[in-house]
Amino acid sequence: MSPAHQPDLKKYLDKRVRLKLNGNREVVGVLRGFDAFMNMVLDDCQEISKSGQQINIDTVVVRGNSVNIVEVLERF
Repeated sequence: MSPAHQPDLKKYLDKRVRLKLNGNREVVGVLRGFDAFMNMVLDDCQEISKSGQQINIDTVVVRGNSVNIVEVLERF
């Protein structure tokens, strides 16, 4: 069995990202950390509701298996 590879998210650290999650949920925040399972910590986070309303939720830990899409909102 081959060893698990760590996701290549280092270049996105301290950048603003949008995560599209299971259940048509979406959060936007600054990526502060991640692990091999793609669990992520976001600071200054907001949940974007289906109606477009932004709900401030500060610091969030997102479980990796609920992430569908990672989009970087800042240039390098």
